[in-house]
Amino acid sequence: MEGLPFLPGNTFSDPTRSKYHRSHSLNYKNGYALPTHPTVGIGGEPLIYNQLSEQELDELANFNPTLTYGQAKQAPPEDFVPGHVAWDKKVLRYNAYFKQTVHESKDEYFRVRPVDIFYYLEDDSIAVIEPHVENSGMPQGKLIKRQRLPKNDQGDHWHWKDLNNGVNVTFYGKVFHIVNMDQFTSNFLDSEGIIVNPSEGLPTDPYIERRKNAAALRTFTTPSSFDKQKQFLELDRKVLRFYCVWDDRDNMFGEMRPFVIHYFLVDDTLEVREVHTANDGRDPFPVLIGRHKVPKDRYNVDTSFPAVVMELSSHEIKQYFTPKDFRVGDTVMVYGRRFLIYDCDNFTKSFYYHTFGVTEFQTVDVKQKLKDLPKMEIPPFNQFGSLEDSLQSCLSLIPQPPKKDFIKMLENDHRVLRFEGMMDSVRPEDKGRRFIISYRLADDMMTIYEPPVRNSGIIGGKFLERTRVAKPNCPPDQPVFYGPQDFYIGAVIEVFRHRFVITNADEYVLKFMEEHKDQFPSSTVESLRQRLAEGSLMRETVKGAPMKVKRTEGDLATLVQQVRAQLKKIAITDKTRVDEMFLRYNSNRTGAIDALNMRDLCRRLQLPADDDVINALVAECTDNPEGKISLEDFRRFVESS
Repeated sequence: MEGLPFLPGNTFSDPTRSKYHRSHSLNYKNGYALPTHPTVGIGGEPLIYNQLSEQELDELANFNPTLTYGQAKQAPPEDFVPGHVAWDKKVLRYNAYFKQTVHESKDEYFRVRPVDIFYYLEDDSIAVIEPHVENSGMPQGKLIKRQRLPKNDQGDHWHWKDLNNGVNVTFYGKVFHIVNMDQFTSNFLDSEGIIVNPSEGLPTDPYIERRKNAAALRTFTTPSSFDKQKQFLELDRKVLRFYCVWDDRDNMFGEMRPFVIHYFLVDDTLEVREVHTANDGRDPFPVLIGRHKVPKDRYNVDTSFPAVVMELSSHEIKQYFTPKDFRVGDTVMVYGRRFLIYDCDNFTKSFYYHTFGVTEFQTVDVKQKLKDLPKMEIPPFNQFGSLEDSLQSCLSLIPQPPKKDFIKMLENDHRVLRFEGMMDSVRPEDKGRRFIISYRLADDMMTIYEPPVRNSGIIGGKFLERTRVAKPNCPPDQPVFYGPQDFYIGAVIEVFRHRFVITNADEYVLKFMEEHKDQFPSSTVESLRQRLAEGSLMRETVKGAPMKVKRTEGDLATLVQQVRAQLKKIAITDKTRVDEMFLRYNSNRTGAIDALNMRDLCRRLQLPADDDVINALVAECTDNPEGKISLEDFRRFVESS
């Protein structure tokens, strides 16, 4: 057998082996413990540590690669760890049980005795311990002491590979069934490639269960009638709600009408309420049947009862409606009317579940196919007024003003994009006419203003009042209005059959487009930037517009003093206007305004708004290098002499 390859199936154990001791791995020299490599294995077998002879080792030394390539870096040798050190204190634990037959006892026929199987990986020994049970009357504890347990007559012993959940193992003729294991054992078997079977439950001992039930504390409850006071205290304000329909289609002009049945648990009364819808054409009476105790059959009364002079009471009525009579999907007859219950609320479902154990509530589909109602057709737009205003007269009898986008109006308040345009006309007298086109971002309306030119023969002023302008060739019912994306250098804007060519724009337009690049094409922003860079800025001829004037020494200081004096007059008459002017331009609530806001302020007050004047005003107001003016600096500048 020595020549066989070391493969599965070619290894055999020696049944005659009787020694299993290990050789020592520690020696003492001069009083010190020194580790030594064992030369003899378990049972005294010599360890094969080198199968090459000295001559073969010398020949291999001549072909050592280090002679050609140099000495390689040697890896540190691994420390030898004996098996009893590596697997010391590592134990696999299994939960198992075995059944013991009981003879000559009328109370029990067998016992279920749980045990714990401990497998010690250090030396493959096994111990079986039974937990102690109080007052069991049986000796418990160690059933099998720690030792290697034989598996069969061929000399094999039980190994950890043979132990798993749901496996029966036999130790000295006693069969143990393994049902569970701890987490360490499960992880160890997984790491070794063994599939762990699912755990099982430990069976109960019928005799132990009977003893537990006999020793349990007994409780006694005195039966009592459910009186009205207890019913009031426990069921007050608790109402069952059922959704139903009254199917009256058998009669002429009958239909299915929705109703709601309320059952009051506090006094076993019910009411039926009608569900009204908009424009259903019925009188607004919500209650069909008032709240009272409703009998199942009010006509099941003795014929001798004088119904003419006396009302029915609990003595004559045999049965009243109870919660047991209402179920989802059933039809209930209430005073001759058939009510089909198709659903109920969550409280009702919870009550039926806890009281009657009902778990299924299958709703019934009672929706009917509605008739096709005629749709309202909007007449064509008659070109009078705006489309939104004319549409309101079609939607309601009393027209309401069209709704405005207040969020857009608040965000874009006082934001106006101004462009310069030239009229494109075949008339020779219209060539060269300049117009100022203002586009309001708050309501998308346009105004066109023509600056007056002396000796031109044309009266300037407002050319177009504030209005929304639709693009040409669009249907009147679905107009497409001009937006800020349609205004760029060279764009042609047609306003009521008048064509305008955009030739220039304000600096604020470029600033606004750069802040909202995602809303404008890059070509539009680039064309506007190149146009403004050439220096051809639009100049308004309205009152208060900036002018290029050659200044002499002292003129700039005089203009700054005049602007300050004008602002001081406003502060003297009304001091709150100073804060209002500042807060009006501090819309983003940063606490500061810049030179652009100061220029706009001067234009509104009809003060000089030239670049040199604005720069001098900012320098007088603040020392901030970025040109930011705070509220305190603005107040100090206005109130100073």
